[in-house]
Amino acid sequence: MENNYLTEKNPMSVLVYFSLPIIIGNLFQQTYTMADSAIVGRYVGEGALAAVGASYSLTNIFICIAIGGGIGSSVIVSRYFGAERFEKMKTAVYTSLAVFLFISLLLGGFGLMFSREILSLLNTPSDVFDMAVEYLNIYFLGLPLLFMYNVLSSMFNALGKSRIPLYFLIFSSVFNVILDWILVTQFDMGVSGVAWATLIAQGISAVLSFIALMAQFKKLAPVRAKPFDFGELVPMAKISLPSILQQSTVSIGMMLVQSVVNSFGSEALAGFSAAMRIEAICVVPMSGIGNAMSSYTAQNIGADKYSRVGEGYRAANKLVLICAAVILVVLELFNRQLIEIFLGADGTATAVSTGRDYLIFMGFFFCFIGFKMAVDGLLRGAGDMKMFTVANIVNLFIRVFVAMVFAPRYGIHMVWVAVPIGWFVNWAISFSQYRTGKWKKIYEK
Repeated sequence: MENNYLTEKNPMSVLVYFSLPIIIGNLFQQTYTMADSAIVGRYVGEGALAAVGASYSLTNIFICIAIGGGIGSSVIVSRYFGAERFEKMKTAVYTSLAVFLFISLLLGGFGLMFSREILSLLNTPSDVFDMAVEYLNIYFLGLPLLFMYNVLSSMFNALGKSRIPLYFLIFSSVFNVILDWILVTQFDMGVSGVAWATLIAQGISAVLSFIALMAQFKKLAPVRAKPFDFGELVPMAKISLPSILQQSTVSIGMMLVQSVVNSFGSEALAGFSAAMRIEAICVVPMSGIGNAMSSYTAQNIGADKYSRVGEGYRAANKLVLICAAVILVVLELFNRQLIEIFLGADGTATAVSTGRDYLIFMGFFFCFIGFKMAVDGLLRGAGDMKMFTVANIVNLFIRVFVAMVFAPRYGIHMVWVAVPIGWFVNWAISFSQYRTGKWKKIYEK
């Protein structure tokens, strides 16, 4: 399909065409954490699964920083691409890569120095504490590779080339699973084995993606560009920072309530960790639709085709409903089998029931996060970040408040009761902002 298909073709068809590789790629990316959890849960033990799960909410925040930052930066790149300002487009890409490499090095160094203190603050159970530290330290070591891959993927999406990073991701995901198996079952490396496998696989993805992006630049726009420009950094930061918050809302909420879950013991933590892996898969299509809406909106605004944005938004909501219906059926019918992927058939009763209860309840509410991500993607693509940011902060506050206040009194179930409430309120605020039409005037400023 030609380079300008997002601004020319039928909105429903281009959103499906554009979002499908993103969704498939994110599903394969989830195999990193799923393979880590499933292999250590089955071949090392329930304690190892709890150890990996103890750091899951924290590691997911860093993934969301990388994804959110990449998506925010890609909005600027998409606008330049839609307006055919290729020199500015390349400068924006180079600036984004330099900034996020620097940020990842800082965060990785900080994490390596304070990993034990961080896990202590999260009330990580003592029987899995050392394994959790071991896993987390290796993760921090590979953080720059994780950042570079996700930012590079967002740059491809900004150019409408969402299929290119997918090919590399499929390869590295399969390679990661093979390494997981070898390092854990053949070399008996435990949680460190799955951590090293992830680091190596992500490194391959990052290197291949960078090489492919440079090749695309030579074909698309052989003009010279600045390696860094502070003038591009400011508008990217205005969109990237709220975008990071939006992407991180779920994970920050998970981290802040992790201490609540941990207080119920390692068996409940293992079941909750398994359910979180399944939830992460369920969110993938919703996130892919939202990310597609960002690039779709930005390119159409750059091409001065505002009427197409509303058409695309309505198409995105239809896609959300289809995905939510499929997720509901799968979770209600196969929740036990999904949990046993991670715990095995001999998982403890507490772990299995915790995971199943979460999935059975949450199955009815994934449409909320889909609607939220679709309208958030539109506002982000338009650069309308004020109410977007407010909506995600309110979402985060609701999740943390309900979990911390009510879970100790009424049980662990209150941790997940808070989730759809936060999603719905987030959507209501963002949708109200969309209805004002103010997003149409942001780019003109």
